[in-house]
Amino acid sequence: MTFFIRHRRTILLSLIDISICLFSYLLSYVLIFYIAASDFDFAFSVDRYTMLVNMAIISFVFWFGLWFCGCYKTIWRFASPTDFLKCVFGVTLGLVLYYPFKWTFYKEFSDIYVFTDYFLVVIVTVAARTVYKDISVRLSQISNGHRIRTMIIGAGYTGKKVIDEMHGGSAYRPVVIVDDDSKKVGRTIEGILIGGSTYDIPKLVEKYRVKSIFFAIPSITPEERRRILNICSETICEVKVMPYMYELIDNADFLGQGKNINIEDLLGREPIKFSDFEVQELIRDRVCMVTGGGGSIGSELCRQISLHNPKKLVIVDIYENNAYDIQQELQSKYPDLDLDVRIASVRDYDKMKHLFDTLKPELVFHAAAHKHVPLMETSPEEAIKNNVGGTYNVASLANEYKVQKFVLVSTDKAVNPTNVMGATKRCCEMIVEYFSQVSEFTDFVAVRFGNVLGSNGSVIPLFEKQLASGGPLTVTHPDIIRYFMTIPEAVLLILQAATLAKGGEIFVLDMGEPVKILKLAENLIKLHGKEPYKDIDIEFTGLRPGEKLFEELLMSEEGIKATANKKIFIGKQIQIDEGKFPEMIKNIREIAYSNNSEEAVEALRRMVPTFNHAVINK
Repeated sequence: MTFFIRHRRTILLSLIDISICLFSYLLSYVLIFYIAASDFDFAFSVDRYTMLVNMAIISFVFWFGLWFCGCYKTIWRFASPTDFLKCVFGVTLGLVLYYPFKWTFYKEFSDIYVFTDYFLVVIVTVAARTVYKDISVRLSQISNGHRIRTMIIGAGYTGKKVIDEMHGGSAYRPVVIVDDDSKKVGRTIEGILIGGSTYDIPKLVEKYRVKSIFFAIPSITPEERRRILNICSETICEVKVMPYMYELIDNADFLGQGKNINIEDLLGREPIKFSDFEVQELIRDRVCMVTGGGGSIGSELCRQISLHNPKKLVIVDIYENNAYDIQQELQSKYPDLDLDVRIASVRDYDKMKHLFDTLKPELVFHAAAHKHVPLMETSPEEAIKNNVGGTYNVASLANEYKVQKFVLVSTDKAVNPTNVMGATKRCCEMIVEYFSQVSEFTDFVAVRFGNVLGSNGSVIPLFEKQLASGGPLTVTHPDIIRYFMTIPEAVLLILQAATLAKGGEIFVLDMGEPVKILKLAENLIKLHGKEPYKDIDIEFTGLRPGEKLFEELLMSEEGIKATANKKIFIGKQIQIDEGKFPEMIKNIREIAYSNNSEEAVEALRRMVPTFNHAVINK
């Protein structure tokens, strides 16, 4: 009984197929004799025993062929053309198996009966399964009338796959397709009309009452993707982007692998790409140290360094949770990587000296820093201890132990700073410039870029958290603008700068046009299927302490110099007074450790002439 319960669907379908075979055999007999003699009585009076034996045998071999070809393992509601072909192959196999029996016992039996029966069985078995699939889909659509009305962008292979999955009973109901190939417009896929081009998206969204959009052209150029997504942002539809087919996870929910829109697609410029060859030559077989290696930039640095076969990768971080996460990730992906993770603070000179002495790093990427602007306004002494003091410790040790290259991760907030964090990072750049003047072996450089999308504390993760909780999204000022880059772009710039470094340079990336934060927030709301100021509000909180309406990438006295890469520029090195600078560093560190915030800010003013802390609320 258990066997019958477990295999009840297979048994039921087998009985249906055997019935089809018997019916087709009788029908073929009737048709042939009717055509030949127009006499039904004659049709059933000729050698009934032979007819019945053949009917039983041929029905059995046809059923066996269907079973052998896996036709009873298919879930016919989700059947593909290949599954229907299995029916044809199965019945054909049955025909092949029948003929040895026929040639042995019934040579005189006419082939016309056999082949008529064969074609009838093929037609009816395929037709029965097609009707079943169509009825199942229609019943599913009726029972799921509340499903989300969805537009598919792209009438290619990925779009077809998306529609097939939606027809399988998902929460989405495809109602219209758009494609920029004019030859496809007006045609249908799985009964869904290709209603127009991507320029018609707003009109079609309104016409078909679309609530969700699936972007199913993964191989599109960045410019076209940005154009189409900007058009989508004119609607209030949720947008999902399907990955490349080779990125899809086997045996996983296909539609569930559609990703929420990446706001970096709307940056307004091409992603920055560099050649890997120079970076590979720099990294291969060298001991690389990354301070702050568990942070957003530091962890991505570790990932990309690991790709280029370093002799050893040393990760230094004070926060053990982040360090543990990147350690586990790298050990899983690169089991042969010589990885050394140390919990240490760059403030601790003795500990850092021990690490340099025992591990002998050849390349140092200094990403350890306090970077949150509002927090550093209330704790300026901590910003000095960590950013200024930590950088001086690591840089002086890099010089002492003759590291080949020292690369500082800096920020556009170091240019004419109006906040403590920016002023401390300008001090870090001055430390790099100082050591580049006095060092005989190490190349000291800094890399300066704007806001990094997706990094800890950046605006996009904040917006997404606020969206998830129902809003509102908070923007400090309606006119505030920022330069943006992605984490991989930032790290590529750091590594490329290391290959170009001669000593003393401040490398700057051509980051295109700045982005208005308010527009960024509005687009993000729309692309999540909500309406700004109605479904999700946007609140203006006022400029934070030390925040500017716009950031600069170069100081006026630095000028600019092109490099071999058209996207990278070099700010002119500003001469540091070698006699006075060490004493200035010593003085500002002593003030910081006195834990007097006001004196710490004053010390930064003396250290950084362009520091204008008085304009924080303008």
